[in-house]
Amino acid sequence: MDYAWLHAPAARVPETARTLLGWEIAAGGVRIRLTEVEAYAGTGEDPASHAHRGPTPRTRVMFGPAGHAYTYFVFGVHWCLNVVCGDEGEAAAVLLRAGEVVDGVQVARARRGATVSDRDLARGPARLVVALGIGASANGTSMLDGSGSLLLTPPTRPVPTAAVSAGPRVGVAAAHDVPWRFWITGDPTVSPYRRHTPRRRATSVTNR
Repeated sequence: MDYAWLHAPAARVPETARTLLGWEIAAGGVRIRLTEVEAYAGTGEDPASHAHRGPTPRTRVMFGPAGHAYTYFVFGVHWCLNVVCGDEGEAAAVLLRAGEVVDGVQVARARRGATVSDRDLARGPARLVVALGIGASANGTSMLDGSGSLLLTPPTRPVPTAAVSAGPRVGVAAAHDVPWRFWITGDPTVSPYRRHTPRRRATSVTNR
């Protein structure tokens, strides 16, 4: 199977992200068709990227090889899943934001909750990870060759360009208006858009 497009330069990560729509990600008895993704470039190019200031113990996975998983913990509560792309040594990744569970619905529901609707099983990056049943151990493993817990496979029919929408990324503090979030237009499993809102710091008043 040809995954050469995953090795495109980091500058082309939006194109790579768009291409991933309709692909399927499988793990733990669940298979999800991707309906929403978000692109992040690397060092010095994208202030919203974890790799913006260069490699760290946390972000070194983003520097390659392409096709490996980059997982990270957010808000001390949720895991998120990215697929690394770009040339090795040049950071870029695509966040898998949402999808439709196409196989293993009951397994996903057991992980997400008995009352969760089908459309909400993987509707958001944290929900997608929970539905797949993965976490920290997937970090740095291949998503392409079956050697890890995740397997990313192409669709039988690619999503047409005309069926794809683009807009600002969700919840990022910097470069939040960059239109590097892509989704299948009108798909009910796409997550709602929420722009980043800076947290207000508490201030104290001193009587003089």
